[in-house]
Amino acid sequence: MTASRMQGQELVIEHLAAGYGKVQVLWDVGLHARPGEFVAVIGANGAGKTTTLRAVSGVVKPTGGRILLGGQDITRSAPSQIVGLGLGHVPEGRELFPLMTVRENLELGAAMRAEARAMQAQTLDHVYTLFPRLQERASQLAGTLSGGEQQMVAVGRALMGRPSVLVVDEPSLGLSPLMTQTVFGALKAVNAEGVTVLLIEQNVGLSLRLADRAYVLENGQVVNEGTGAALLADPKVREAYLAL
Repeated sequence: MTASRMQGQELVIEHLAAGYGKVQVLWDVGLHARPGEFVAVIGANGAGKTTTLRAVSGVVKPTGGRILLGGQDITRSAPSQIVGLGLGHVPEGRELFPLMTVRENLELGAAMRAEARAMQAQTLDHVYTLFPRLQERASQLAGTLSGGEQQMVAVGRALMGRPSVLVVDEPSLGLSPLMTQTVFGALKAVNAEGVTVLLIEQNVGLSLRLADRAYVLENGQVVNEGTGAALLADPKVREAYLAL
């Protein structure tokens, strides 16, 4: 982040297995994002993309493999501990508190890290610079915002924790093209400041154009990887995900 710039950490996932009860979703998933890198994960619905991010943030407990954040094993860590180590998560569906104001939702993002609390005012100013509309709506209840504005709050709330690694789940879901460009522009700006970004996104073309590298996930397994440009030009990827 600009105020006392954050240094991105490396995120490493090795042989990850996870699921829900008796239903296994992920099988031997391996991927990594280097410090300051922008990495995308693409795949069809049900491929295991969201489960991967939930495992990274500690919401889903892996049944095998391990996850390293900045070299530290977080596989069995609680979500609050993982946030404290520098992970920010923008969940699918935004998951805001609708009866709290925009500013109150944003300030909650700083609650779990002492560093974030100490820098709360400066980080809030930075979020408002990325999303000027949120400053205009600061005292408005989050539940009364448009879908695009709510997504801005969800991204801003994660940034308030001053993450070194930001994982983002389907940020363009339900957004207009203009709002999508606004949100993705902010993600790219944050990445340019040094924050490592791991993105899941239904807009495959846009995500591959932005990503340094990307992975293709099918049926809970990584089946392809490469630079964003290389996968964008890959005939199999274009046929399967871009209808070309």
